[in-house]
This record gives sequence, C-alpha cells and structure tokens, in this order.
Amino acid sequence: MKTKILGTTTEEIEEAARILADGGLVAFPTETVYGLGADALNAEAVAKVYAAKGRPSDNPMIVHISSKDDLKALTVEITEDMEKLAEHFWPGPMTMIVKRRSVVPDVTTGGLDTVGVRMPSAPEALELIRRAGCPVAAPSANLSGKPSPTCSSHVIEDLSGRIDAILCGGQCQVGIESTVIDMTGEQPMILRPGILTRGNFEQVLGKTVLLDPTLNRRPGRGAEEKLIPKAPGMKYKHYAPKAEMIVFEGNAENVRRAMEEEREARRQAGQKVCMLFFADGEQRNAAHDLFALLRQADQDGANVILASALTEQGVGFSVMNRMLKSAGYNIKKV
Repeated sequence: MKTKILGTTTEEIEEAARILADGGLVAFPTETVYGLGADALNAEAVAKVYAAKGRPSDNPMIVHISSKDDLKALTVEITEDMEKLAEHFWPGPMTMIVKRRSVVPDVTTGGLDTVGVRMPSAPEALELIRRAGCPVAAPSANLSGKPSPTCSSHVIEDLSGRIDAILCGGQCQVGIESTVIDMTGEQPMILRPGILTRGNFEQVLGKTVLLDPTLNRRPGRGAEEKLIPKAPGMKYKHYAPKAEMIVFEGNAENVRRAMEEEREARRQAGQKVCMLFFADGEQRNAAHDLFALLRQADQDGANVILASALTEQGVGFSVMNRMLKSAGYNIKKV
C-alpha cells in the first residue's frame, strides 16, 4: 500500500476526510499524540486499524468527536457530571468512558458495553473529524507496544505503507495520551492518567475522583491476563523502546550516583547507554519529551536506557505510568 503524505492545508484535510468517510485509515495530529483514525461506526474500517497497528482486539479504542453535541449520538445517558467535565475540559486531553449506544460496533469498544469519547483541541483534528462527517476511532498512530508518536516522522517510521494517509502537522503539545475517566460507576474513576489530574477533576465536580487500583502497580503473576481493559493502555506492555530500560527510584542523590555507576558498568561491557534525568519541577516537560526521547534512544542504537523516577503526584504520576510500562516494571530502588 502506498501511503499519501499530506500537510494540513484545507485541501489536504478535505482529502484526508474523504479517505476516512470511504472507510480508509488516516493518521493525524492531536494535542496529545498522533492518532490513527477510522470511521468509528464502520466495523470493517476499525478492524483495519487493529491490523495496521498489530493491536490486540480486546484493547478498546477512543472515539474522537468534533462537537460536544456529538456525544448524544454515542451514549444512552449524559449525566450532570459528564456535562460539567465536557464544559470544562473539551476540547482537550480528556476521554470519558460512557455507556455506548448500539450504533457503536463491538470492534470499536473491544466488545464492551462502554465507549471512550473525547474531543481533541488540535484544530487540524477537529477540522478533519468535522469534514469526515463521522466520529473517528483513533488509538495512537504507532505499531502496538512502541512509544507513542509525538511528531509526524514517528508515524511515517511506523506506519508508512500500512495505512492510506498521514496528515503531517507539528509536534504534539502535551506528549502523553489523554486522561481517561470512567463515568459509568457510582464514583468517577481515572483509568489512565494524563496531563489532566485527579485534582483538576475534583475541583470541577466537587467530589472525590478515584484512581483505578491497578495504576502504577507492578502486575502480579497472571493479573494482566485476567484484566478486562476499559481503556487503552491498561492491560498490555506499552510504550516500549527496543532497548532494555531501567527506572531508578530513591532520593535524587542516590539515584544519580546509581545511574552513573550503572552507566559505567554497561559501557565497560561494550553497551551504548542512554540516560534520562527528570526533575520533579519539570513534570510537564517530562510528559512532553518522554516518548520522543525513547524513540531517539532507539534511533541512536542504545542497548539500555537508564531513567530517573519522578515523584508520583500530579502530572508526575501520569509520567510514571508511562515510564513504568515502557520499562516493563523493571525498577531498581536505591
């Protein structure tokens, strides 16, 4: 398959929208990461996304809309809390898990009776969805398991020749995927942390927001096989570079010393080492840069990536969620 490489002019977005409407696959920029889009209501088109990414079929997709009013067509109930969140955080990096209407096919939801919905803020994404005239199912535009793409070159590297078109915009502003909040239970629960934190949601809702108990916790033996994911990124090893990756936890001085000792030992063994130091005061920068740095380490031929842990509060919790999955929970406490 020859993949069209498009820019973001009105004419090129219109061409990409026609491809989506005709059942094709288009990668496009959002404010979080690049997404790989298909008509969310076209089961055959969505199935092609799984095939292009090599994605497990029980890993649900997020449906992207271009207007708050579009939510009505996808869910059977819009609660007062859902309306509050949509008013405050859409368009933006928030995905709500809601009860789905039957119009949403099983393949889009991983067979669940719920669906994740978000309204991105990137103008190219909103214009693409609006012109396509359909909600767009879009996981990250990478091969399954690899670090998520935050610029068009990452998408071209992974998916050129596997999809119909790539809409090339600039670098994504946020750098990690949207926060996923489940609105189907008695209390809202975050299933995937992002740049929007529990505190952001609690301030708007005026109530406690739960964190899924599996977040940032080492999976026990057999635990992942039993988990039924309600949101992307919950079950499988994600965001993984080719290189071995170790996350160092402890006070800053001990971490730096241990990382330098590990680097020296690895270099003496003939290995190429990539070092990632993140300061707690730079949580948003860490979120923006993490995936790009992991991809750069692979391009540089690193054998091992040594990364310093962040304090698991606020956005730091979200970055650590990605970092731990990237490392396959390979943690060294110092």
